[in-house]
Amino acid sequence: MATSLTPRQAEELHKSIIAYLSANNLPNAASALRTELGLGEDVYDAGTAKKYESLLEKKWTSIVRLQKKIMDLESRNSILQSELDNATPTSLSRRNQDPASWLPRSPARHTLESHRLAINCVAFHPIYSSAASGSDDYSIKIWDWELGELERTVKGHTRAVLDVDYGGPRGAVLLASCSSDLTIKLWDPAAEYKNLRTLLGHDHSISAVRFIPSGGSSGGNLLVSASRDSTLKVWDVTTGFCVRTITGHAAWVRDVTPSFDGRFLFSTGDDRTARLWDISSSTPDHKATMIGHEHFNECCALAPPSSYQYLAPLAGMKRPPPATSAAEFMATGSRDKTIRIWDSRGTCLLHLVGHDNWVRALAFHPGGKYLLSVSDDKSLRCWDLSQDGKCVKVLADAHERFITCLRWAPGIVKEAPQENGESNGTPKKKVAAPEVQIRCVLATAGVDCKLRIFAN
Repeated sequence: MATSLTPRQAEELHKSIIAYLSANNLPNAASALRTELGLGEDVYDAGTAKKYESLLEKKWTSIVRLQKKIMDLESRNSILQSELDNATPTSLSRRNQDPASWLPRSPARHTLESHRLAINCVAFHPIYSSAASGSDDYSIKIWDWELGELERTVKGHTRAVLDVDYGGPRGAVLLASCSSDLTIKLWDPAAEYKNLRTLLGHDHSISAVRFIPSGGSSGGNLLVSASRDSTLKVWDVTTGFCVRTITGHAAWVRDVTPSFDGRFLFSTGDDRTARLWDISSSTPDHKATMIGHEHFNECCALAPPSSYQYLAPLAGMKRPPPATSAAEFMATGSRDKTIRIWDSRGTCLLHLVGHDNWVRALAFHPGGKYLLSVSDDKSLRCWDLSQDGKCVKVLADAHERFITCLRWAPGIVKEAPQENGESNGTPKKKVAAPEVQIRCVLATAGVDCKLRIFAN
C-alpha cells in the first residue's frame, strides 16, 4: 500500500506505536514491532520511549478536536451562505449602517456572569445603559451593558425571580419584579434600587410583569401581571392596589404583553390559547382567542406598526392598518417547538418551524421586517416577515445551555425641533412627531447563568 508519509513521519509514527504498546502493558506486541522495523537500542532507547509515550494519544485527541472545529465551521459557513443567498447587494452594503436591517451576530459584545443559577428574565432601562436580570438564585442584578460590568445586586425576593420590567409614570422610571414567592416588588433606580412597595394578591407563582404604556388615562401608573393562578391582574403602582383582575384562561398564564398605546393586553399560557383583551373600558373586553398550538404556550409578542406592511398582505389586506392602530398582529411561541403569527381576529397567518426544542421568548425587530426567537435548543433564529417568515439567520450556539429570555433595547426618542411663531402672538407651527431611533442592542440569557449582549 502506498504511503503518504515522509520517511521521518513514518519513523515517528512507528516509535509512537511502540511507545503506546509498551505503556499499555503490551510488551510482546511492542517487541514484535521493534523487531520487524529493526529498531535497536541505539535508535530506540528509554529516553526515546518516554518522549513518544503519549504522542499517539495526543495526536488522536487533537484530530477529534479538529473534526469538531471543522464541523462547527461548516455549520457557520452554511448559515453565512444562507444569509448571502437571501440578501441583495444593496442590503449587504447597508446592513451595518441601517439599524432597520441589523441582526445579531456572533460573538456577543459582552458575556456577563455573576448569577449562581439560571437567569429567567432581562429588561433594559429606557434611558440609561442599564439592564436588569432576574434569576433562580432569588436575586436581581443590574448591569452596565455598554461597559459589560456588574453595577449592583438587588435582593428582596425569597424565591426565584421570574420576570423584570422597567417603566412607570413619566419622569419616574421604576423597576418591577415578580417571583415564585407570590409577590411583585417595585424598586426605585434613582434611589439605589430601594424597594418602594410589595404588591400582594396572586395565589400562585407570578410568571410575567409588564408596565402598561401611558397611551390611555392611566398616566403610566398601571402594571399588568400574569400568574399560575390562571389570572391577569392590573395594578396601580402609585397605591399598590390591584384595580382589575382578568379571568378567562383555564391554566397557568405564562406571558403577557401590553400594546404600545396601553389599550390592549395579549396573553398566553398552558391552556394552549392566546387571548387578546381590550382594557380601555372599566370592564375588560375579550376580543379574540388564538387556538392552534399542540403544547403549552411559553411566550407572546405584539407586532409593532413597522411590521404591518409585511404582515398585512398575509391577512388579505390591500393596505397596511394605520400606524396608530395597536394589536393588529401578534406572535406566540410554544413547547411544540413552533411559532405562530396571528391577526387580531384569531386567524393564524404563519406557522414557523425550525427550532428543535421549546420556544421560550420572542421579539419583533423594531424595524418591522424580522421576528427573533430563542429556544431550549440553544439557538437564536431570525425570521424574515417579508419572505413569508423564512428563517434567514441562525446563531446555533448563542448559549451553552437552554436560552430562557430575549429582550430588545428600547428605541431612543429624539424630539423634533419646534418651529416657533412670530413674537406678535401668531400660533406656533405644528410640531413634528418625535423620531424614534432603533437601538441595535439585544440581550439573551439562560440556564448557563450567562447574560449576553449583542450589539453592532
